[in-house]
Amino acid sequence: MGAWWSGSVTTFLHTPPDLLCAALSHKVVQNRFQGEPQQVRAWEAQIDLLRDILPTIPNAQGWQVLFEFPIPRLGGRIDTVLVSPGAIYVLEFKIGSSSFDASALSQTEGYALDLLDFHAASRSHPLIPVLVATDAPPRAQTTPLLLPLGVTEVQRVNATGLKTLLTTLAVLTAHAENPLIPAQWEHAPYDPVPSIVEAARQIYATHSVADIHTARADATNLTQTSTCIASILEKARTEGRKVIVFVSGIPGAGKTLCGLKAAFADGSDRTGATFLTGNPTLVSVLREALTRDTVSRGQKRPLVEQRMESTIQSLTKFRDHYVGRPAECPPEQVMVIDEAQRCWTQAQAVRKSASRHVKLTESEPAHLLDIMGRHDGFAAILCLIGHGQEINDGEGGLACWGEALLSRPAWRVEAAPDVIGTGDLTHLPATLEAGRQRFLHLGVAIRSLREETAPRWVNAVLNGDVETARRLAAQTDLPFRLTRSLDDLRAGLRHRSRLTYRCGLVASSKAKRLRAEGLGCEVPHMDDKAVSQWFLNRWVPNRDIRASDALETCATEFAIQGLELDFVGLCWDGDLIRAPSGDCWQPRRFSGTKWANVSSAEAKLWRLNTYRVLLTRARYETLIWVPQGCADDPTRDPETLDRIADFLMTCGVPLLEPAAPAQAFTLQNDLADLLQD
Repeated sequence: MGAWWSGSVTTFLHTPPDLLCAALSHKVVQNRFQGEPQQVRAWEAQIDLLRDILPTIPNAQGWQVLFEFPIPRLGGRIDTVLVSPGAIYVLEFKIGSSSFDASALSQTEGYALDLLDFHAASRSHPLIPVLVATDAPPRAQTTPLLLPLGVTEVQRVNATGLKTLLTTLAVLTAHAENPLIPAQWEHAPYDPVPSIVEAARQIYATHSVADIHTARADATNLTQTSTCIASILEKARTEGRKVIVFVSGIPGAGKTLCGLKAAFADGSDRTGATFLTGNPTLVSVLREALTRDTVSRGQKRPLVEQRMESTIQSLTKFRDHYVGRPAECPPEQVMVIDEAQRCWTQAQAVRKSASRHVKLTESEPAHLLDIMGRHDGFAAILCLIGHGQEINDGEGGLACWGEALLSRPAWRVEAAPDVIGTGDLTHLPATLEAGRQRFLHLGVAIRSLREETAPRWVNAVLNGDVETARRLAAQTDLPFRLTRSLDDLRAGLRHRSRLTYRCGLVASSKAKRLRAEGLGCEVPHMDDKAVSQWFLNRWVPNRDIRASDALETCATEFAIQGLELDFVGLCWDGDLIRAPSGDCWQPRRFSGTKWANVSSAEAKLWRLNTYRVLLTRARYETLIWVPQGCADDPTRDPETLDRIADFLMTCGVPLLEPAAPAQAFTLQNDLADLLQD
């Protein structure tokens, strides 16, 4: 990790431009990129412009200049980074451009936000993204609001305006309390944590999780878990045995990443493993994301789509295919099952298949074990287990897997210690012979980038443990905010997502009275195309109303489980309320014209798990909207909704505050005042 060329301003000014271009061109060849004449011309123009500007900036001799600084998570490189003791300038040049188009603005801001999140030396100083369209008309320029840390609004300047902008900001940031050492900035730790879609693309291309990092030192077991899985599979392969591996973890800890690693492990043979999930949205989004990524590198879409169909499969279709063909053995010797605890019980399997062409006679775990058991010698099943993720009736949990394994002794069992024991739905039975591997549990959330306590706080809230929730909230900047206004929810999401981050609205599938509030349109989670567009298309810059960040449609727990957004707007309805006594959660279902209480213990658990899923989908922050209700509508009783909001605030959720208006003043007037001081 490092820039293609870096040095102090003094070194930069004393290096002949042709040598700089030669060094950058050498990096093109070294990194196996295709060198193009227009790229060399762009470097020449940037170098000439900076050689003209930098000598005029006060005290800039010790600044660091970096060309082509890589941002691998976004698949790009920053044209130029200027590092001063008081600020980091992210410069994106559009040589010859006469306009500031939306995609360039988004690209520039995205680079700066990536540095803020993942580059250790960029977290305590202003990050100033600057888009330089060299031939754009002059525009009224204002200085950004410079906070002690964070990313300012993207500054838009032409070639002439860049000199005035950098000179003004150099004076404004000249007296930093904790100044940077510019020459050391490049060598600070850079640990990008990709989203699940970004990670899938990266793993598919490199077959490794080694480059998927977290900023927290205690989250090292992502690689350790993958290594442990690989070791277990290799031993079973060598011995010609069948093995089933249970990997557990808290929401957002990286279970799916480990599963994808196992499914994509062998770059020379894509048929050696398959990734199965009963979650159709995860299938469609990952397939489409990998297809788009692979096609962009020049491969034919029909061939790529065919390959993806065998690499990432619907568990339901895989199951029915082989149950209906009892003599056929699947070509894959390794099966990865995402959210394996959601597999059907025997009763559910029989009931659900009664009217289908393929009739199921046993539980899903039993059928899957028998399908993979058709292999002579080695076969492996990797079960990814999410605690508290059962969200539908008929899901048998780990107990269902344990029951099937007890009658199939040919399968060796390796599991995380926390999934063995108590005899309930969420554990394998203690009587099942199993190896216990501590690295098969992922206990640190890497989805929540800014605060790892979020899953523990969610558990406390849903358990009604106010004391624990308040204590956790007091220890950190809780990544949750509460509002009673849908307009404020949308405004808050738009403000936070800016040009680059992804946001979206989520709600329970049982939230039937949100439509009275003007929000009743769900993403059809069984429609592959609609789901892929919601997760992968963008509102900015294309104004695509199908995208999540258009904030027009809600994803339910069925569409969002296993996936994530940067910022989430959770729309809380009357399907999960605080009981009138105030001492517990009361799930409800809407029937006819009124709400009815849910009494079944399992149904109550599923509803709590629904909100557990919805509360743990954000990489950065979740904004919770609880409607005000309407006194004239008993299905939206204000007092009932107030109890939900009051409880969340009691548990430590602060109110969503509107963003303060940015302070602006002209560069020319401010520069004149500063230089007179």
